[in-house]
This record gives sequence, structure tokens and C-alpha cells, in this order.
Amino acid sequence: MNVFTRTIAAAALLGLMVTPASAQSFNAGAGGTYGQVQLRSGFEPDPHNVTLNAGGSYDAAQLREECRGYIATRASFTLRYRAGELPLYIAAVSDADTTLVVRAPNGQWYCDDDSAGNLNPIVSWEHPASGRYQIWVGRFGAQNETAPAVLHISEIGGPEQQASGEQPDFSLDPAYGAVDLQAGFTPDPHTKDIAAGGTIDASSLGGNCVGWVARAPDYRVNWTAGSGANPLIFSVQSDADTTLVINDAQGNWVCDDDGGNEGLNPAISFSNPVSGQYDVWVGTFTQGDLQDSTLSVSELYSH
Repeated sequence: MNVFTRTIAAAALLGLMVTPASAQSFNAGAGGTYGQVQLRSGFEPDPHNVTLNAGGSYDAAQLREECRGYIATRASFTLRYRAGELPLYIAAVSDADTTLVVRAPNGQWYCDDDSAGNLNPIVSWEHPASGRYQIWVGRFGAQNETAPAVLHISEIGGPEQQASGEQPDFSLDPAYGAVDLQAGFTPDPHTKDIAAGGTIDASSLGGNCVGWVARAPDYRVNWTAGSGANPLIFSVQSDADTTLVINDAQGNWVCDDDGGNEGLNPAISFSNPVSGQYDVWVGTFTQGDLQDSTLSVSELYSH
């Protein structure tokens, strides 16, 4: 893996927190719109990725002259981090021109525009502090316009490995489309026919991920949670030996091989599914060998 070698000089980025009069609606303390996570040095899987929308109405230059782009008045994401001996990298990947604004645990502001290449930003610390990192992903020159982006939190480096296609990339459009589902949906299950398989080794994601999958997601479920206690269950039916890879609404990679109820079929159940985007890949055990399969999404049972 190519380790991202370019870091941001801390001395050039340090700045005192300011609260201009025009920023009365700007809330630096509120939790991230797209959630929060607690990570300890050495966390796995690395990177921790979060799908979100970049941009907003607030000119980041009001926080510090060096900051660029338009951001939301509330942080995109909140990282609570316990530091160790490793560096910390926070980056964003998007087809749009994105920017990054981070408020570190000591209240200082760190900003970047294009240091990760391809108009993507990155901020890094060789000796990060423990505490709360408030993160905004902005858009350059586009006020009140948003664009899909992936927030990348790592102790290894920047996001070139995703860009190189060595791992599944959930910033890409799904091959078989997307669906909006909310708790209590009918008919249950919701099904989609998918040609399982691909050329990317899912084991590169770590954990119990196995099989060969496509680079782009096969399917995307935009989920709205309810007040009930029903799970959200993804399962696959196929005559072939299939695997299942999901990037959930909190940016976690979740995988299964034979956890379904029939034969060699996989299933993944989220007992308390949060609202957000679930990107799904169906894999096989032979590289490039596409097999007919049916993905099922249910609150009631798995196949």
C-alpha cells in the first residue's frame, strides 16, 4: 500500500479560535450531522470511512483567513480520539472540489484545500492529541451546494488506496441502483437481482471479509430508522457460494460468508439500525466469476 507521505506543517495551520459577530449561527460545539465515533490508537479497520454530503452556506474564511470553501454551520462529523504513538490523518474524497476544516481538541483550527491531490483535502498530525475533533467537509466556490463525499480517518496515511481501486469504493454509484426504505416498509422483503462477484479482494478490508467483489457497490439502501425494535437484515440467495460486504451508515465495514439460513448463503443483521446509507456488495470465491444472486432486505428474516 502506498503510504500518504505528505503532511501538513502544524505551525502553518495553528490558529486561535475566533467567534466573529457574523458567525452567531455557527455552532462549533454541536455533534456531527453525520454522526460521531470513538476511536483509540491502533483502531481497526483502518481507515474509518464515513459517507456524507460536503458543503454548506458558511464561508470558512470567517473562522481563519487560510480556510477555504463553504461549510455547514454544524460539524459534518465528530471524532473522539484517544491518541497513542501513531500519527492521525483526516481527509476527504469526492468528485467535487472539497475542503476540510477541523477544530482540534485544544480549540485550534486546521484547514486544507487540495493537499491530498485531485482537489481533495487532508489534515494530519504527527503527534495528535487525545480529545474531540470537530470536522467540516466543505465545497470550494459553491455556496449552498452539496456533493457526496467520503470522510477518511486513518493512522496509516491518506486515501490513495481507495482512489487506486485496490479496495471497494463506496463513493461510486452502485451498479444496480439504490432504494429508499424506512422502518415498516412493505413488501418485506425488498429484493434485487445482482450478478455477484468482481475483481477486488474483499479481504483487503480486514476482519472477516472474504470473497471477490466489484469496486463500485452493487446496491445502496438509504435507510430511515423508526422507533421500533426491528432489525435490518441483508441476505443473499444463490446457487453459488456467495459472500456479503456492507459499509454501514456509520462507515463500518461489516462482512459475512455463510451466516444465512440456506446452504452457503451469507446474511448480516443490524439489531439497532441507524438512519443513513448502507452500501452493499455481493461477492464470490473466484475472481471475476459473476454468478446470479438475489439480495434481500428485510425486517423479519434472512434467507
